[in-house]
Amino acid sequence: MLGLTTHSQYRASYHATNRFHMTERIHPCKIFLTGGTGYMGSRLLSLLIERGHDVRALVRAASLQKLPTGCEPVIGDALKHNSYMEQMRGCDIFVHLIGVAHPNPSKAEEFRRVDLASVRVAVPAAVSAGVRHFIYVSVAHPAPIMQAYWKARAECEAIIRESKLNATILRPWYVLGPGHRWPYILLPMYWIFERVPGTRDTARRLGMVTLDQMLHALIRAVEHPPDGFRIESAQEIRRST
Repeated sequence: MLGLTTHSQYRASYHATNRFHMTERIHPCKIFLTGGTGYMGSRLLSLLIERGHDVRALVRAASLQKLPTGCEPVIGDALKHNSYMEQMRGCDIFVHLIGVAHPNPSKAEEFRRVDLASVRVAVPAAVSAGVRHFIYVSVAHPAPIMQAYWKARAECEAIIRESKLNATILRPWYVLGPGHRWPYILLPMYWIFERVPGTRDTARRLGMVTLDQMLHALIRAVEHPPDGFRIESAQEIRRST
């Protein structure tokens, strides 16, 4: 799986290993998605279209060609709600995947300027447009490292909760997949820490998940929305496959 680079290769492998989910009877949804040209969003977008969902994807004009065939592009700016709020009307679900790429401690200001600011725009827009379910990929916390990152995401979660929207919050720590391979060397250490009482809870909370598991969890959130506010930890995301 980790050697796959193209979307067509990735979809073929995903379908081969996830037949149950791909054959399950579903009710098509109208979805508004941000971050559709990103690492996770581009793969999710293609799978949602293949599953028969009606997807509108927010995109900058310069990235329009990166969207797959079958989705409706909405040209706008994720930090300006007036640029896309009207195009959200009629959508059942908002999937928000905007975030700073390759997060690291040097990007503390960007986490607030992009991650947090985009949620401050997206949530009121979703409420105004009558969206029924808001899906957000956050990050596991608390954590002893990357504090600026997880604290910004925790603020995002608080904004979503306070909106009273039905919501699903996914909390991975690190997503393993194509181009994100090096943390595999840490898995034996995680296995040990998860079995030691003093480190068990932290290791489980900050556990790594695979890209497949994240896509499963996101598709499940789209097709089986909660009635209320739901948080899925790394452990729960791993159980999605």
